[in-house]
Amino acid sequence: MTVRRTPARRRAVRRPAVALAATLALGAGLAAAPLAASAQGGHGGHGGHGQPHDRSLRVATYNLSLNRAAEGELRADLATGDDPQARTVAEVIQRADPDVVLLNEFDFDAAHASVEEFRENYLEVPQGGADPVHYRYAYTAPSNTGVPSGFDLDNSGAVGGGNDAFGFGDFEGQYGMVVLSKYPIDTRNVRTFQHFLWKDMPGALLPDDPSTPAPADWYSPEELDVVRLSSKSHWDVPVRVGGRTVHVLASHPTPPTFDGPEDRNGRRNHDEIRFWADYVTPGKASRYIYDDAGHRGGLKPGERFVILGDQNADPLDGDSVDAAIDQLLDHPRITDPLPTSDGAVEAAALQGGANTTHQGDPALDTADFADTAPGNLRADYVLPSKGLRVRDAGVFWPTQADPLSRLTGTYPFPSSDHRLVRVDLAVR
Repeated sequence: MTVRRTPARRRAVRRPAVALAATLALGAGLAAAPLAASAQGGHGGHGGHGQPHDRSLRVATYNLSLNRAAEGELRADLATGDDPQARTVAEVIQRADPDVVLLNEFDFDAAHASVEEFRENYLEVPQGGADPVHYRYAYTAPSNTGVPSGFDLDNSGAVGGGNDAFGFGDFEGQYGMVVLSKYPIDTRNVRTFQHFLWKDMPGALLPDDPSTPAPADWYSPEELDVVRLSSKSHWDVPVRVGGRTVHVLASHPTPPTFDGPEDRNGRRNHDEIRFWADYVTPGKASRYIYDDAGHRGGLKPGERFVILGDQNADPLDGDSVDAAIDQLLDHPRITDPLPTSDGAVEAAALQGGANTTHQGDPALDTADFADTAPGNLRADYVLPSKGLRVRDAGVFWPTQADPLSRLTGTYPFPSSDHRLVRVDLAVR
């Protein structure tokens, strides 16, 4: 989902089986055996830009808005091999050619058929003159979106619908996530946090009912016993890059809007972002974080990681609570590569509106939202640990004079209102 006040605006060659896993805690849809050969990727191997044992790794996040209004609709669209939007977002990925990419807003299905269709019918087929891209490894798992809570979480007086699900969605798995990788995914050591309860975060910004004197009482005690922190999920997906492990920390926090004075979505967005800040902080995670298999703690000191996803938070503009994203941008273990594009600068100038009042540098914007409010924002992030050296970074947002601007376009967008963000790293 996206940070905006207005409604959403959108609308081969076969190869051996790959590792595709479902949530380990549920034990469902276990992974097929990964290929024995390690996938090098288009940016792998010994690089000439670093030390002899450095290995280049391009990591990207892309909210490709590949969601649909009904369960099964995405799979049906992708099966044709001729869906215009899918062809367009596939070409964006082909031209960026990341080694590891997180896809946000990709509807989940338990059979993982949509992921297979997207790879085989779109990514592995040349799109618009671009070279095909092959991802031997993939990870996807259930999302909290559309999962009924059984409670009236929005206090509307009725139970049911997306607002009363554990994460907003009209069906289970809508707006899900996928990690694609050219390098092997260590599926045995993937950790998911789909079921982690919001109340179990110390100092959680639980929403308050402003009509009562009691604090943090929007949710009843019975509701707090089931309300989950993640609007989709949080995943720790270890990827083997040469002899090293890089933890891909994937998530997609809820937009900090579509609520009322209780600000339940803004507060949840803040704490979903805080989860990763605590997870990578030695000592903090061990106090309270548990995964879906019941294991406790976070990353150890010195472990390499990249935090990926549409965080739905801009450090200076939009509706975020207390600069929520600064919990990551100012973290002592995290580097902000500050990826930019000329296309974002051009779009802010041409569109005007809310963009003229923004405090942030428009070159950093990653999402083209409504011109009235909130305007274009920096919402999507690739944030590596300081043990990974940044070589380059950028946002796929061409200027209108660039022929590739046909892939991003203007509203109604041919691809997504978000832009692919990538960072090139040296892993040693």
